[in-house]
Amino acid sequence: MTECCLFEAKQVSYNCKSIAIILTEQYHKWYSHNLGLDVEMLVFGDRGYPVILFPTSQGRYFQNKDEGLIDAVSWFVNEGLVKIYCPDSFDWLTWYNKGVHPADRARNYNFYDKMLYEELAPWAMNETGVGKIATAGCSFGGYHAANFAFKHPDKTAHLFSMSGAFGIKQFVDGFYNDDVFYNNPVDYLPGSDRWELWQMNIILGTAEHDICRADNDHLSNILRQKNINHWLDIRSIGDHDWPMWRAMFPHYLSMI
Repeated sequence: MTECCLFEAKQVSYNCKSIAIILTEQYHKWYSHNLGLDVEMLVFGDRGYPVILFPTSQGRYFQNKDEGLIDAVSWFVNEGLVKIYCPDSFDWLTWYNKGVHPADRARNYNFYDKMLYEELAPWAMNETGVGKIATAGCSFGGYHAANFAFKHPDKTAHLFSMSGAFGIKQFVDGFYNDDVFYNNPVDYLPGSDRWELWQMNIILGTAEHDICRADNDHLSNILRQKNINHWLDIRSIGDHDWPMWRAMFPHYLSMI
């Protein structure tokens, strides 16, 4: 059974500027049959295009709110243009779980991916009446967003990655199997022939001094070699941190 709480957000001040009120914020908690665990999530807005927004490395479902990323796009939420879903990442059970064998990390990530595909994405599409979703995230959240989009272009129309890191070999201690391969976009994407990829709106945001700049250049080269249209947005100002992501996200949402 799903628990749901509805909150009225208050006007806040951020970087000495007044931020518009987010009209609707909901807390959800439900048992996932795919994960065998409870999933917690915040949802912002009551209508609009569904956007699944992932946290950064080992971040929780409230991180993007706490870091001001939701405030940065409050206009889009208030105008009913987007409805933003912020689930937990479960990184501590998957790629960052050093307490289990890498095969189990990859297997756990497959369970997480199934939760997103079979539970959250249909939920978001049903609530909004939209046939596909957008995925978005910063840093390792960009990995989650890109991996879901490239694996499931049948459910994804927009991908907005901000300083994404897309390779996971560093998390598997030299181990490699199909579960790792099919969750590593830079490995499986070159051979993918899913026709929906050529229709997807893909934005890879980074900066000249971003520590993940090379990851974005590499993924862009793969997309370019496949003639998949995308925008590699390289900012001259900013680095791998929230101020740049707060500037990027409203720009990208305006392109839905």
